Amino acid sequence: MTPEPTPEQPAAALPEEVTARWQARFRAPRVSLPDWAEDAPQRSLYASDVSGVVEQYAWDRETDTHRQVTDRANGTLAATLTPDGETIWWFADTDGDEFGIWMTQPFAGGPDAVALPEVGPAYPAGLELGHTVTAVGRSTDDGSELWIAPAGGTPSVFYSSPDTAGVDALSRDDSLLVFSHSEHGDPRYPALRVLRTADLSLVADKWDGEGRGLHALSFSPSPGDQRLLVGHERRGREELLIWDIAAGTETELVLDLPGDVTAGWHPDGSALLVGHDHAARSELYRYDLGSGSLEQLDTPRGVVRGATARPDGTVELAWSSSELPPVIRRADGPVVLAAPGEAPPDAYPVEDRWVPGPGGDVHALLVRPAGDGPFATAFLVHGGPESQDDDSYRARRAAYVDAGYAVVHVNYRGSTGYGSEWRDALTGRPGLTELEDVGAVYDALVAEGVVDPTRTILSGGSWGGFLTLLGLGTQPERWSAGIAEVPVADYLAAYEDEMEGLRAYDRALFGGSPEEVRDVYVRSSPITYVDAVAAPVLVVAGANDPRCPIRQIDNYLAALTERGQDHEVYRFDAGHGSLVIEETIRQVEVALSFALRHVKP
Repeated sequence: MTPEPTPEQPAAALPEEVTARWQARFRAPRVSLPDWAEDAPQRSLYASDVSGVVEQYAWDRETDTHRQVTDRANGTLAATLTPDGETIWWFADTDGDEFGIWMTQPFAGGPDAVALPEVGPAYPAGLELGHTVTAVGRSTDDGSELWIAPAGGTPSVFYSSPDTAGVDALSRDDSLLVFSHSEHGDPRYPALRVLRTADLSLVADKWDGEGRGLHALSFSPSPGDQRLLVGHERRGREELLIWDIAAGTETELVLDLPGDVTAGWHPDGSALLVGHDHAARSELYRYDLGSGSLEQLDTPRGVVRGATARPDGTVELAWSSSELPPVIRRADGPVVLAAPGEAPPDAYPVEDRWVPGPGGDVHALLVRPAGDGPFATAFLVHGGPESQDDDSYRARRAAYVDAGYAVVHVNYRGSTGYGSEWRDALTGRPGLTELEDVGAVYDALVAEGVVDPTRTILSGGSWGGFLTLLGLGTQPERWSAGIAEVPVADYLAAYEDEMEGLRAYDRALFGGSPEEVRDVYVRSSPITYVDAVAAPVLVVAGANDPRCPIRQIDNYLAALTERGQDHEVYRFDAGHGSLVIEETIRQVEVALSFALRHVKP
């Protein structure tokens, strides 16, 4: 095997000013959209990497004081506030492995404490903090457990299943609790169940049938109001309904918008803040529940990563575009929260391409470097697969363009944002389906004179890493090099070692377990095609990754070594990615160095 690159290995052949520019995009501190306490909106919580590691910060808006809440070597991603704003709950895993326990800390500062010692460590499966009740979900290799605890009381299990389940929503008066489950056998399309918290008696069940999921978004913020906002997909895309649980009725909200929609309540319960996602961009609307009027908010063209309606009537949102870096601002313009230090450099605009594919038109995003094509090109494919590439600010994309590459993103079948049928089209044939769409975009851009077919890189992380390794083996004639980050490489071994929630997802996606449909897993496994790999490969792997575990990656690397195939590996001591900025920069530097040595821009 080719020796592992050291973290200090510089990116080959890039001028110092280019390296400084792309690294500045990663090092510039960022902040997330602040969460706020239901009964104390002046108390907020946000995540930031200002220390060089993503951690949680408390913000008292009345005094404009900020305090770092967590301080851990591999960062802290999940946290929330109690309704009164007095206590912060944060999730403590081990070295990024996502397996851990909920901790608490006073908002004003003080010692950490284990939130519910009786519950024990697990993968998180939802958390709802009420005034008098707490509900928490946990997932282990044995399945799902959902717990409930009265204020100051001992928690107990109220639901247990070998299938996927999670805590979803708690009514404002703490009387009703909603959880999702997959007793029907497919965790991709959950059903909802409502219980009374007083005695855990059943109030209602709702399921839309096979291939149609329901997602409990939130209860009305008005005390005593038992209306639940629910996401559904009855017409082939994500839409909204209001379920009045007390009355036993539901009202579908049919909005004249072409893409997927989600929403949250305005604090007085009279309107919804609606997010609309379509063709890699997003918009915000106010929907008045009384009049049924839909009013678009004035947000620039780009992507809204999150938004919240405040009690004072303002709307706060996190926004960016492919050119302009993220900002936390009000919908009417003013910046709400900014990290200290210099803003990151601007990046590059994306161009849209719609390409005929075997399953319909494929949406792709293209960024060109300076000069005339055809260009050396990096196809950066997203993970998920239920995700999408969009017109948001991406430091990694800009780094490849800085280095001289064109970049192509493909929202292949399996991506969200293009309807349920498109998202679900890979069922029974995962990996190979997506790569057909990648190939269609590849061919179209070669024909257009944008892509140089002798200088192409296939790269991605997680599911994108899986597609990279699978593409190198099933489309060897297309690719000059591959960079697979935290990938699935040997699907049979991955299934054995991954977290149970992902096993359940795989069973639904593949049509059963490896014992039941082994040939389907083998057909979609990169290690099956390792003999055909011709391009040099870089694999980036997390030692503590619960999603794409290290053993199955080692199996693939051993197969490459046995065949004398040119490859390199970079390992890091964390999980499915890193929250440490300098570690992320090292990984990108290793990837760019590999790319520049094998595919000259």
